[in-house]
Amino acid sequence: MTSSSSTLASPRPEADRRRWFALAIVMTAAFMDLVDVTIVNVAIPSIQRDEGASFSHIQWITAGYALAFAAGLITGGRLGDIYGRKRLFLIGIGGFTLASALCGFAVNPDMLVASRILQGAMAALMVPQVLSIVHATFPAHERGKVFGMFGAIVGLGAVSGPILGALLTEWNLFGLEWRPIFLINLPVGIAGLILGRKFITESKAPHALKLDLVGVVLVTLGLLMLLYPLTRGRELGWPTWGYVVMAGALVVFAALVAYEKRKAARDGSPLVELSLFKVKSFAAGIAVQTVFGVGLGIFFLVWTLYMQVGLGWTALRAGLTGVPFSIAVSVAAGMSVQKLVPRFGRKVLQAGALIMAAGVLIYIWEAERYGMSIASWQMALPLVVMGAGMGLIVAPLTDAILSEVPREHSGSASGLINTVQQMGNALGLGLVSVVFFGSMSDHLPGPEVGPAFVDAFQNALIWVAVVMTAIFLLMFALPKRPAQHVEGAETAGTPGITPLDKAPELVG
Repeated sequence: MTSSSSTLASPRPEADRRRWFALAIVMTAAFMDLVDVTIVNVAIPSIQRDEGASFSHIQWITAGYALAFAAGLITGGRLGDIYGRKRLFLIGIGGFTLASALCGFAVNPDMLVASRILQGAMAALMVPQVLSIVHATFPAHERGKVFGMFGAIVGLGAVSGPILGALLTEWNLFGLEWRPIFLINLPVGIAGLILGRKFITESKAPHALKLDLVGVVLVTLGLLMLLYPLTRGRELGWPTWGYVVMAGALVVFAALVAYEKRKAARDGSPLVELSLFKVKSFAAGIAVQTVFGVGLGIFFLVWTLYMQVGLGWTALRAGLTGVPFSIAVSVAAGMSVQKLVPRFGRKVLQAGALIMAAGVLIYIWEAERYGMSIASWQMALPLVVMGAGMGLIVAPLTDAILSEVPREHSGSASGLINTVQQMGNALGLGLVSVVFFGSMSDHLPGPEVGPAFVDAFQNALIWVAVVMTAIFLLMFALPKRPAQHVEGAETAGTPGITPLDKAPELVG
């Protein structure tokens, strides 16, 4: 009897090899998505210069991806549950690779924006399947080790994306300028597609929920009605229709809430589980995640424009300048989860918000003091302070949000966390036209461009500091000490795993 049980518990050597190959494939796909988000920012000035892209094009190259990714995340998770995670992963990685090729060979800014939106939509099919496949492939006692690997991949993606983007842009391979930042995905994606078909085992949720296509349409429509006028408003002279459309977005979101209530009562499969918002810590946490996404969306885009357009730095110099920030995020994230949060609870996250705000204020002071002559090493202090603050927040935030959520709703809650973070990011990118470009003239003589960008950067950072202060206040509604998920760890979330690992519908 003992021998039989032992045999059942131990996977065959071939099966063991297959699952580790499957893990390598899905982790590579997750890394590809992570790098693609960070790799683009550093190449934006090159894209603007070579393609003649307007500032609204630049915003949509980043915001379009975030919007499509956000709108499709929960739906992508549900599709995997219904039709098979392997199938949806292969469709997603294939579509992502095709969209990367379209981005790389885009003939004008409009085609690049459309291809980026397609790329975001395909990522929304691919990314939610990653941890679903892990859950279906690995036994519970091995998942901690696997999640640790994912944490390392997230950190590696954050550090390597900007540097890789800078190198590919600087090297100008085959005279392709910025295009290799997208084309590099082609061999990786094709290999993932071929190997995924062979090594990934198919799995579905036993009781998959139905799709809520109306909910998806309403969410996407509402966000577009809010973001499009924000992004194009300044360029078009803030027409009256823009304000009308933005007001209409509120009506659409109200309709979404009403529809979701009816759908929950009718068949129990709404896109957004509204009952979750009755949990105080979850509602506050979602607000924190959204506002945090807004702040990050503003900062990373204006930071890139400040260094490369305002200060005239190369893409490589800008990419290397960001290394201290990425390292500080990784180190602080590890410390917050392993040592600080278990001892001090919510105060660690609040300290992170205040430390990040302090870093922003130091950056404003340095940008004012040194102006156009500021050096990379002088930026290291504010970047390390900001990175440390961000690291204290990002790693434990998801667990803090989920700590009081009923376990049966943890899948929906995790998906919603990821979705609102991306929506906040898209909103922040839309707001760049107001907080950054809105403070400078449209037609600046050459010598005035640099100083104008420096001033606009400081103006945008003031907004980021305000956002961090708002986050600090919102965090008072989080539980003082997030509950320790012991029995429900694999359902409600694993401490120390970043938001990537909280992909929607991971736990059928």
